[in-house]
Amino acid sequence: MSIVELLTLHPVIAAVKDNESLQIAVKSDCQIISVLYGNICNIGRIVQQIKEAGKYAFVHVDLLEGSSNKEIVINFLKIVTAADGIISTKASMVKAARQHGFYTIHRLFIMDSISFHNIDKQVTQSTPDCIEILPGCMPKVLGWVAEKVDLPIIAGGLVCDEDDARTALTAGAIAVATTNHDVWKLQLS
Repeated sequence: MSIVELLTLHPVIAAVKDNESLQIAVKSDCQIISVLYGNICNIGRIVQQIKEAGKYAFVHVDLLEGSSNKEIVINFLKIVTAADGIISTKASMVKAARQHGFYTIHRLFIMDSISFHNIDKQVTQSTPDCIEILPGCMPKVLGWVAEKVDLPIIAGGLVCDEDDARTALTAGAIAVATTNHDVWKLQLS
């Protein structure tokens, strides 16, 4: 299944930052779980819990404790986990993950006009499957990015409620990623 099909079918991504939220996410209706915590000793077990629940696991490699910022960590994740995708703010990590057959999400923080105008350069270097724009609660900026880049957009960060989620989707995002358990309950497809 392509990432566009996956995100279209399941536009709410449960982002988990600890074991407590992981347990809630695997029991939720969310089919995609973004792992924002863990270390090289427990990431295999975290991903295994997600996969045993029949869900897709995306690991934010930049937040994985005990790993380096080098591409070898992608190979490590391919060997020791059954993760479906990789999230990173680093173009080189996204590119390496894609070469290893992972779905790839390039996470981009849009803080000012410089970071907005730098999107093209970042995406050209990383060639991701999609991009995640943070903060995701800026509909005008999401619209600008949708016009600028021909990639699926995930709105992440500060997507705090149903209104934020629906506004992001209307503005051009294909999905939303959030740690807010109430938003996980929404049926947005």
